[in-house]
Amino acid sequence: MGYRARIADAELQARLRASGAVVVEGPRACGKTETARRAAASEVLLDVDRTARAAAALDPTLVLDGPTPRLIDEWQLEPAIWNHIRRTVDDRQLPGQFILTGSAIPPDDATRHTGAGRMLRLRMRPMTLFESGHSAGRISLARLLAGEPARAADPGLTVRDLAVRVSVGGWPGLLDLPVPEALMVVRGYLEETARADLVRVDGLRRDPARVMRVLRALARNTATHATLTTIAADATEPGDTVGDDTVGEYLRVLERVMVVEDQPAWAPSLRSRSRLRSSARRHFVDPSLAVAALSASPEQLLRDVNVLGFLFESLVIRDLRVYAEANQGRVLQYRDNTGAEADAIIETADGGWAAFEIKLGPGRVDEAAASLLRMSQRIDTERAGPARALGVIVGFGYGYMRDDGVAVIPIGTLAP
Repeated sequence: MGYRARIADAELQARLRASGAVVVEGPRACGKTETARRAAASEVLLDVDRTARAAAALDPTLVLDGPTPRLIDEWQLEPAIWNHIRRTVDDRQLPGQFILTGSAIPPDDATRHTGAGRMLRLRMRPMTLFESGHSAGRISLARLLAGEPARAADPGLTVRDLAVRVSVGGWPGLLDLPVPEALMVVRGYLEETARADLVRVDGLRRDPARVMRVLRALARNTATHATLTTIAADATEPGDTVGDDTVGEYLRVLERVMVVEDQPAWAPSLRSRSRLRSSARRHFVDPSLAVAALSASPEQLLRDVNVLGFLFESLVIRDLRVYAEANQGRVLQYRDNTGAEADAIIETADGGWAAFEIKLGPGRVDEAAASLLRMSQRIDTERAGPARALGVIVGFGYGYMRDDGVAVIPIGTLAP
């Protein structure tokens, strides 16, 4: 298998030109190391090279010498290396010296703040449909935000194709595997997370069976505003009650290994008396982890279109996060006390915004478009400015502009 180009390639190069070091973070197996290797001139892999790790534990400066940019893979295994890299960057006063990759945030998070002004961060996630070759990329998010109308032929994705993409996910190493083998690997990934990965964060051992029950409960509540109480009740079994505090602690650790990534609420100024809801929507970093937690398959998802719809929404949020960050934006969501909502709000660095509803089938486009128009009328545009785009992202069909100005965007046409 050859290297598949990533949206992060250009982002990494830009950050290397602008800072002394770049920290590439993301879940295990999302492709961080291979992407970093494409930009690095030398490397040290702390998770596989025991000699290098022993040297780093003895004297971290021993592993910093080499052609630059020098890749320090899984640096969090020896967190003391952080301050030595910071000092080396200060001494050399040159851009592009180091690339640090990590799949867990180390326990001593305070040391990481000293990188301000010296190090930039790059968040990587599993591959989007555009990166994996399952989106034709005819509709660009950047062009949508610039006011260009959406227009694209039907990319040819079917509901079954989407069920497979949700189940297999965007893991680079699985794209060429048969579906049954890919599903087996993702289930193994989740089991390893419950059994061993969480220990790497803080050294605490947790009951893997209880962690898996929380993961299953989270999977059953994917793309919802489920509270800790709801997840705890869903994870409780006879003889073993799971409390809110336990769920909250598990989710915090799962965030640190970047397995879960909630979607925060947007807080714009409103022109109405509506009250904003601040709860986040729950997501795994890739919908395949939810499918694995449920021990499901594409065939089972096709028999439960309601569940497939929530997982499809999670897939779209995964892709939008990558596309938005390539455009200096972030993905939020909107909900107020009247029930008005938008599944995704893209907020750009200059304060601009766009709103999207996500529907698996095109039959609900009218309803979704009406909801977006109602929601947009509540925003104080004198402060936030008018929406740069309103769109309904669907699973299949054509891309086009409606008469009311709302774009219809098949996910198989979307690109950064």
